[in-house]
Amino acid sequence: MLVWLDLHQPEREVLDALAVELDLDPLAVEDAVEPRERPKATRHASHTFLTCYSTRLSGEDFDVARLELGRVSAFVMKNALITVRPDDLVDMDAILERWSGDGLLSHGVAALVHGMLDELVDGHFNTIEHMDEALEGLEDLLFDPATKTRVIQQRIFGIRKSLVQLRRVVLPMREVVTAVMRFRTEGGNALSTELDGNFNDLYDHVIRASEWTDSLRDVVSSVFETNLSLQDSRLNEVMKKLAGWGAIIAVPTAVTGWFGQNLPYPGFSDVFGLWQSALLILLGTVGLYILFRKVDWI
Repeated sequence: MLVWLDLHQPEREVLDALAVELDLDPLAVEDAVEPRERPKATRHASHTFLTCYSTRLSGEDFDVARLELGRVSAFVMKNALITVRPDDLVDMDAILERWSGDGLLSHGVAALVHGMLDELVDGHFNTIEHMDEALEGLEDLLFDPATKTRVIQQRIFGIRKSLVQLRRVVLPMREVVTAVMRFRTEGGNALSTELDGNFNDLYDHVIRASEWTDSLRDVVSSVFETNLSLQDSRLNEVMKKLAGWGAIIAVPTAVTGWFGQNLPYPGFSDVFGLWQSALLILLGTVGLYILFRKVDWI
């Protein structure tokens, strides 16, 4: 007979009583209720203990989006699976559908473990794919002059923060799946070996998810560095234009300063002097403007 028991936000007294009844290891029970446990798989005398996380992105824009992590712990025995959930973030209905749709329940508890892990890993893939799409949109915003730098910085920070949290639960899944495959025939933890191919395929999915998160980390770093380079380039462009306009403004300043001295000069106290100074200002200003436009300074 195959038994599955799901405990949602159980009281510690309930877990302790269940541990005494089923001979569950006290350290495993402690890990099931301890917050912020990393994904892992440990073997005990009468069972294997697993801790895994589901992932989901909340919100549409990455400047406000947050990564939601749902935790599920499991006690795997020869003919039973006990899951412990501290919240509602893990979609157990989807896992139930996976168990029913796979048609593998005849293989016993191994099918339950495989279906649960497979559903969680598929959720990791969906989250990674959404992050990848967000990064592509962010790359387009980098070269859009209408986009404010602050908006880009907020989105980069949001993606980096979510990606760090995601890597903490995705990368250890390689150890979890490897440990389950290693423990599957040991003593009281014996699982059906007929699903070796399914577990190998699951391990391949975990490796792909890990490699994808590593590539996204490289992309985020590249986007961050590109954003800094673009800011430096824009600053240099602004300084170059300010220097060009400063040179242009210096021409009339120099001319008016020279002719403003109370000394006789050609056209002094004559209308000709006015026209002469105006012509010098005009020629100098227009000449520098054409020169700077030609060398793309302004």
